[in-house]
Amino acid sequence: MNADHPNYGLSTSTTENIQAAEPITNPLPRAVLRMNNYLLLDGEWHFAIDNEDVGIEQNWALGHTYEQTAQWPGSVEEHIAEAKGLCTPSSWHDKVVVWYEREFTLPTLDKQELRSMLQITFGACGYETRVWLNGTLLSTIEGEDVHYGEYTSFSYELPEELLHLSNRLTVRIADTMDAETPRGKQESHVYKRGGIWYQTYTGAVRSVWLEMVERNRLRSRVGVVSIVEDHLVRFNLTLRIHDPGAYTIRLRVCERGAPASAEPIASSDFPLELPAGQIHQRVVLEVPNAQLWSPEAPNLYRLEAQLVDAEGYAAEIEAHFGLRKIEARGRYIYLNNEPTYLDGILYQPGTATYEETKRHMYAMKELGCNLVRVHIAGVDPRIYNLADELGLLLWVEVPSPHSSTTRSRANHRAELLRMVELIETHPSVVIWSLYNEDWGAQDIATNHETRQYIVDMYHYMQIKYPQFLVVDNDGWHHISWEGRLKSDLLTAHLYTPDLNRWRELLDRLVHGEMEGTAAFPLVVGDPFFYRRQVPLLVSEWGGFGFPDYGGPQDAEARAANIRAFKQELRQRDIAGDVYTQATNIEDERNGLLDFQTGELTVPAGLLNSRNQQEVTTAGPIGQSAT
Repeated sequence: MNADHPNYGLSTSTTENIQAAEPITNPLPRAVLRMNNYLLLDGEWHFAIDNEDVGIEQNWALGHTYEQTAQWPGSVEEHIAEAKGLCTPSSWHDKVVVWYEREFTLPTLDKQELRSMLQITFGACGYETRVWLNGTLLSTIEGEDVHYGEYTSFSYELPEELLHLSNRLTVRIADTMDAETPRGKQESHVYKRGGIWYQTYTGAVRSVWLEMVERNRLRSRVGVVSIVEDHLVRFNLTLRIHDPGAYTIRLRVCERGAPASAEPIASSDFPLELPAGQIHQRVVLEVPNAQLWSPEAPNLYRLEAQLVDAEGYAAEIEAHFGLRKIEARGRYIYLNNEPTYLDGILYQPGTATYEETKRHMYAMKELGCNLVRVHIAGVDPRIYNLADELGLLLWVEVPSPHSSTTRSRANHRAELLRMVELIETHPSVVIWSLYNEDWGAQDIATNHETRQYIVDMYHYMQIKYPQFLVVDNDGWHHISWEGRLKSDLLTAHLYTPDLNRWRELLDRLVHGEMEGTAAFPLVVGDPFFYRRQVPLLVSEWGGFGFPDYGGPQDAEARAANIRAFKQELRQRDIAGDVYTQATNIEDERNGLLDFQTGELTVPAGLLNSRNQQEVTTAGPIGQSAT
């Protein structure tokens, strides 16, 4: 591949000190790096709106006259508005279909790249995406002619026989207001825009790039499960093989900032006989004397993983990881076997760019948070790397459908599996929510099938991804099965601007009153008797400044309320809390930092209750859970 082309670069990993103003430089929206050449296809594309949805029938992929252009990445809403000459994003109703097209020149292959092939990757796009190369429909590596989902990346290998010196790439994107698809807080047929429901933001929302990859390689996804007691690390790897035969997986673990020539602190080879196809393989490596990862000490290590063929050629990927253990035991959440209070904040990235999201992350750390709850949304995967570096715990959630049906549950499961496969590298990710406030599971209290699905997915996550805590349905209506809670945490959403009412709600909560605290009963299904056998979290509270919550508009009064409410939380057997929320977004005007600049509108450290010596948590350890 011609590395002299102005749009080519080498996607190598660099390191910087955690206190530096900017995090690790990584030009592509992915968390695991590949040492290869790439061509970023962002920029101006041809664009057309297919209002009548006739493009497939009329074979637009074979040739079409495009009268507009659009900048990729960007949203369908922005591109439609620009095509119509509007100044603000254009809403759409029921269904939208758009087409994008651009050309690219076939890169020049070097001799060492002859065992490689071209691959195109979409950082995120959807909800329904079809891609053609020179008029031929492509299938993803997973074999999909149509890719569903809009929050995670997907890739196409480009067959050599379809490539020309000049190539045409055509993309059709379709979305609907269908309430059975994962939408998060975007409007649908069920929840209309307004209040807490936001305008749609879909389509070509993340970068797309062409890159050279080996025919036989490790894919850019690495799962990490560490056992801190014996410093064993389990690496879940995904291999893509075109040429079956004998291979070796070679792992090297180095200090994060060590030069490439440095001796690894751990290494091992794993010989394998591999068939063609996509293979998942777990290997285990001991990392002796490793320092554990935590918010106070975000120690990271560099993993160099190679797939070596019989001729000694090595295809390599690189990732950073940390050793940590998260556990819910009795009243407390334990991180690395130490009780840890979660000072959290709710974060809704909305339409934030990568640069804006970075500013938000630094600001939330400055607020004193050790936890960020990323609320039912997909984010640029580089943000997970940043959280690893900063020492921010993350609570992530599946963007919810808006109706409860067999199909919505199938779509929900598919979205969960896509997300978790790409996020399981990161020590910062510690909690997953399956649902939030019954959205997409409105019949959870009455429908056995809905509860059975959630219980099954909870068990699935427990077994396959033991490195995470899992919440079944955040806020209320947790599921009890034979008296056992099918959630690692018992969470409640409590909103009141009145301090006396706040004390009353917290007292009722810690005394195990399952009804009359949150908006709905905390537990459904079989009878459940709370005896402090599971950590309690107030996973949404506050909202001071949002008029509908009755909170004051004044920033000083808001800060005073937060201090008083936080002190009441810390005087009770509660394992953590999540203030609502980080930024203003559309109609919700209750943020603590500026959306564009990240500047705080309240004092720094306001949400940090871990270092306030006057605040204690009652318990057998006789000290604050820090």
